[in-house]
Amino acid sequence: MRTEINRTGRMKRTMAMYQQLGQLFIIGFPGGTPDKAFLNFIAEEQIGGVILFADNCGTHLIARQNIETIRSCYHTHPPFIAIDQEGGRVSRLKGAPVEYRSALAYGKSGDIEHFVEEYSRAAVYMEALGINMNLAPVADIQIDPENSCIADRSFGTTPELVAKFVAASVTTSMNHGLISCLKHFPGFGAARNDPHQQTAIADYDMYLWEQRERIPFVAGIEAGADMIMTTHMRIPKLDGQIVTASSRILQGMVRGGLGFDGPIITDDLCMGGATELGDPGERTVAAFNAGHDILLFGQNTDASMQAFDYFVDACKRGEIDPDRIRASLDRVAGLKFKLGRSALS
Repeated sequence: MRTEINRTGRMKRTMAMYQQLGQLFIIGFPGGTPDKAFLNFIAEEQIGGVILFADNCGTHLIARQNIETIRSCYHTHPPFIAIDQEGGRVSRLKGAPVEYRSALAYGKSGDIEHFVEEYSRAAVYMEALGINMNLAPVADIQIDPENSCIADRSFGTTPELVAKFVAASVTTSMNHGLISCLKHFPGFGAARNDPHQQTAIADYDMYLWEQRERIPFVAGIEAGADMIMTTHMRIPKLDGQIVTASSRILQGMVRGGLGFDGPIITDDLCMGGATELGDPGERTVAAFNAGHDILLFGQNTDASMQAFDYFVDACKRGEIDPDRIRASLDRVAGLKFKLGRSALS
């Protein structure tokens, strides 16, 4: 009898866990406002969060209205409202006081105080709009001058300089109620290909990584960074597998080497650099099994819906360890609890 009761209890807990799988996704939508299908989807599946892009933020008022509409779809877990507001050309929100200069501009001047002043104004305004997650700072070092994808998004060419600005950015986000995210682990500045189009490749080994790319990430973690984002790149001297699907890099270097226990988020799984992992659904399973906790999709709503359904089915087929699911759900819940406490303080 006790065995039957225990088995029934485990089944109920497993079913409850499956009902929370939406929390492991952050997705975007195309156009100026979210359509009914998108809103129904995030409401029914209680998707973990929504990422805003420039065309979702035509004006600050539109951005605010979109955020309010999205929030009205949630009845249990409040959503992450994420944005890439790095400064410079990667500024989804335009105009004062939320748009500020590029990372490279601040790095060249070396004026951290000015950076903190201008980013603080932007952070206060973002939080007032309802944004609670900024997918920044960029912790990459500008190593390869041919890397046009990173270029002015990096604070500079030396680990020490980048580390100082990364730490300042994380602290500023924390002070103003925004979740911060270090990107792009394990370091994208030495790569040349653009992962938006194809898998990027870098040529550094573990020894060089320890002396160079690692330093800004350590500075960000020590400052209290909430999340780490990877990107779709291959570093053959670290692992033959693409970073997005590399447990050696995620579990070995992020969890083991850096001791970071916050959520790890993918870069957009619809990028061209992720295509070698299969269709969008297959990418979610590969990325999650490697050690990611949050699966990010940009503005391709159909792809994100199909990927979510595939991921749920894969969980039910036993392709994903339930303990891993629980651990990731706990990390997401912990971050949302932190946001709730910040709102009350």
